[in-house]
Amino acid sequence: MRVFRDYESKVRGYIRSFPTIFKKAKGSLLYDEQDKEYIDFFAGAGALNYGHNNDIINDALVDYIKSDGIMHGLDLATTAKKDFILKFVDTILQPRNMDYKIQFTGPTGTNAVETALKLVRIVKRRSNVVAFTNGFHGLTMGSLAITGNAFYRDEAYISRCNVFFMPYDKYFGDDVDTINYFRKYLEDPSSGLDLPAAVIVETVQAEGGVNVASFEWLKELEDLCREFDILLIVDDIQVGNGRTGKFFSFEDANIYPDVITVSKSIGCGLPLAFILFKPELDQWRPGEHTGTFRGNNLAFVASTKALDYYWTTDDLSLAVENKSKMLHERLVEIVDKYPQLELAVRGRGMIYGLECKDKNFASLVSKKAFEKGLIIELAGPNDEVLKFLPPLVIENDLLMKGLDIIDESIDEILEGKNDS
Repeated sequence: MRVFRDYESKVRGYIRSFPTIFKKAKGSLLYDEQDKEYIDFFAGAGALNYGHNNDIINDALVDYIKSDGIMHGLDLATTAKKDFILKFVDTILQPRNMDYKIQFTGPTGTNAVETALKLVRIVKRRSNVVAFTNGFHGLTMGSLAITGNAFYRDEAYISRCNVFFMPYDKYFGDDVDTINYFRKYLEDPSSGLDLPAAVIVETVQAEGGVNVASFEWLKELEDLCREFDILLIVDDIQVGNGRTGKFFSFEDANIYPDVITVSKSIGCGLPLAFILFKPELDQWRPGEHTGTFRGNNLAFVASTKALDYYWTTDDLSLAVENKSKMLHERLVEIVDKYPQLELAVRGRGMIYGLECKDKNFASLVSKKAFEKGLIIELAGPNDEVLKFLPPLVIENDLLMKGLDIIDESIDEILEGKNDS
């Protein structure tokens, strides 16, 4: 690891939690240079829903490269882009009766968020945007301004103007209706809240601690936005693309966002990001928002293949639903097994969180699990939540083996504490 300590910036992060050199990966497994095997409950922070080196996707990429397909095309028309757009429209948008324009942005999620923020401000001719407590939307300047976590914000010397934070669903507990709280601010001309151009929300706050908004709350939020002429942005970067079962995480809430940000697994591990927005919002002038890498042709090829293989039927969604039940039931067993830890479980689909009352305990479990061959990251404002984010295609027995490692890790940590 010396080469990374000597030459890579101190800003490196995940390498500190998982200190080994990875050499190869397949499916839901990674292998380091000593050929030690690790079960992946991290999935590239949600960028690898279809697993590592998926044969179906890899074969399509190899064929494209061998055919001298376009690698870099700015926003030129390419065959790969045409095929992707047609497949996305035919497979995802039209079956859901969704009428959206597609805008390809820079290749990362934060690029999509920045584009969405710029667009809604142009359309509404208002600068203010409302975000939510514990939200995470990226770390470039505009995205960071609407991200709640103090670790990233304090102190980044960014402009924090034109952003107002409201409490997320259940932020004050089950008895406080945070939509009514929001409404009070909008109705009071002296509240200090300038009428926003848009509200941006995650249906499940992944980095924020796996906080799950109820479908009722999301619907009420949409209704509030319509009532006050505010655009609704759903950030579906980490929990979209099948992570909650349906392709979009908001489908079961029966809402119709004005803008949707998409990235991570849409590129099957390759960089790709775009926004979807209602046609009447397409008020850009040609070239008004650009970027050298707005549209990754390799990612188009990968995504087109994945859409064709995984989303022309309901098989993947049904598999996620089944695995979700397995994941939830096993985590509840762990909670019941260790009542002294006062653990709590929450989540939806294939994203779950195990919250530890002792804020240092989650870190101890992640470290012990890594030693035992499992990669799992932390979430929440104090890293107090173990975040379960395996590939959607993980085999059932591998999923249960990983959960067993969590159970064993907790047990060994408690035994060590008792011995001391």
